[in-house]
Amino acid sequence: MLARIFTALLFFAFCSTAGATEAAWAKLADGGYTVLIAHTHTQGTGDPAIFKLGDCSTQRNLSGRGRQEAQRMGARLDARAVAVDKVLTSQWCRTHNTAEIMFRDVKIEEFPALNSLSAEGADREAQSEAVLKQIRSFYGPGNQVMITHPENIEALTGRAPRPREAIIVTATENGINIAARLILH
Repeated sequence: MLARIFTALLFFAFCSTAGATEAAWAKLADGGYTVLIAHTHTQGTGDPAIFKLGDCSTQRNLSGRGRQEAQRMGARLDARAVAVDKVLTSQWCRTHNTAEIMFRDVKIEEFPALNSLSAEGADREAQSEAVLKQIRSFYGPGNQVMITHPENIEALTGRAPRPREAIIVTATENGINIAARLILH
């Protein structure tokens, strides 16, 4: 009897997840959303003390695994024919490289407000407000993708992104509405 209950619970959990996944894909097919994605896997943790924007040799960069993850994520979006009108990244090489691998046919623009959040409260607020302003100004017809850092996504949404997760959002009068979450693997 317990085995049947457990099997039924697993079935319902799977169906619920599958339904949520299809709903997320449907939203992306409709367009007009902003998709927040954290850069893929990197070599090590933290940037070296000699870090300089614009010089990838001084930064923590994508690992081979991170490049493969970005390639699979881009292929998944392509397979679903997700329309992407705009791709914005931070100025860090790992975010820009994630975008280049994922989106070979879309112009990629650096957007400094997506840079890794500084420790300063006022700067953090200004960055988040600039990102919100960009999200509010986008209407489609396709989708806007922002590739940034996990801490930026968490500051905007209140949710820490899972690896390879796309957080699909819209702007509200008071902030961000999470429309869906989708693992791209």
